[in-house]
Amino acid sequence: MIIDRYIIKKLIGPFAFGTFTIMFVFLLQFLMKTADNLIGKGLDAWIIIKLIVFNLAWMLVLAIPMGALGMVLMTYGSLTQDNEFTVLKSSGVSLIRLMVPSFLVGILLCIFLIWFNNAILPDTNYQAKILMYDISRTKPTLKLEANVFSNQIPNYSIMARRVSKTTNEIYDVIIYDYNNPFQINIITAKKANIYFTPDNKKMLFDMEHGVIHQQLSSGNNSYRRIYFQRHKIAVDASQFTFEQSGPGLPRGDRELSAGDMRKIVDSLTVLKKEVIQEFKNEIKIFTDEVFGEIKSKSEVTNNLSSGNPYYFALNSARSKLTNISTFDSRLEYFESEIYKYEVEIHKKYAIPFACIVFVLVGAPLGVLTRKGSFGVAASISLFFFLLYWICLIGGEKLADRRLLNPFLGMWIANFIIGALGIVLTYRMNKEQIMIDFTYFKKYLPKFLFPDTEQSQNQ
Repeated sequence: MIIDRYIIKKLIGPFAFGTFTIMFVFLLQFLMKTADNLIGKGLDAWIIIKLIVFNLAWMLVLAIPMGALGMVLMTYGSLTQDNEFTVLKSSGVSLIRLMVPSFLVGILLCIFLIWFNNAILPDTNYQAKILMYDISRTKPTLKLEANVFSNQIPNYSIMARRVSKTTNEIYDVIIYDYNNPFQINIITAKKANIYFTPDNKKMLFDMEHGVIHQQLSSGNNSYRRIYFQRHKIAVDASQFTFEQSGPGLPRGDRELSAGDMRKIVDSLTVLKKEVIQEFKNEIKIFTDEVFGEIKSKSEVTNNLSSGNPYYFALNSARSKLTNISTFDSRLEYFESEIYKYEVEIHKKYAIPFACIVFVLVGAPLGVLTRKGSFGVAASISLFFFLLYWICLIGGEKLADRRLLNPFLGMWIANFIIGALGIVLTYRMNKEQIMIDFTYFKKYLPKFLFPDTEQSQNQ
């Protein structure tokens, strides 16, 4: 028990550090990808924070397995580097026994992620989807540049000779109003103040000391000028303000729990069986019409007398071919939907199980490398995580195209890396295999191996 508690304490630090680092990388990637949709729209800071928090859920699901691999590599590499593993092994403690605490931690992480994938992740993905949809509908806030006409507001063209950088005031304003197609109003003013109504539904242009020029639509081409000391124009501002909609968007496969998707799969399976039964009935009717016995000659006489028999035969064949194509399309749709949902169901369990698989492969690798530094752990973790995701994404694509069973497509990555971990553990118990990274160090940044540089200088 003392050894178990000691190893678990050593696992906590590397796991927290590795998971936080990976989530930080994912967060930077997300912000760089969505920056174009966020910048310039005048969004409240709370809206951006909510968007980030909602997207942290899927980042956590991906970061925890990789953090588990890094923690095992660093912990067991540190045990070997400090000769603690040698002392424990000489005392009769095997590698399998030392891996028990890591397996327990991996199992707990797996159970947590399974619960998280079914209870938290679907709702956060759905909320992020709604929020991103609302943000995409919001146009950039109104930006005016001096001596440049702006057409951001529908039916208006606005120009100001001078724009204040610190306030919402513009000077020497010219506004073309095209709301009435039969009468164009040109409004000029010395000064205008721009602000929103309290409900953010309207944008107001509060103008001072100006003139409204109107070309009347009467036949005599009359012209009118209206002088004002103060005049307000209200325009629709819904396109410039963020409005969060309610839960109205449909939920996709990634916004549902495994239980909900299983119900959908069961319903699709029932519909698929009904279509197959209808198809069998249609084939039976067609077979009876072609190869069945003719009961009376009067039926043949009536068919021949009503028109060209070749036309009716061709028309009947085309009708049957259309029905077959319709049945085939319906079956194609139901099968593709069933595969798609089954892929997501297995993914909710395959990714959490990677925590156990990475423990299985990380412990012997940590002992074999004899290095507990972050650089070695990061390099090996990156390699195995890339291998895992290549297998996972490839299996998902093949399963979505129905070229591979959904179960095999989602679990093949765990099978491959798990088998590799079993082989490494077996060979580690048989003989002391060392992995030397000296050859690869010259191709990696030097800051990843600080311990090596210090030992060489000494």
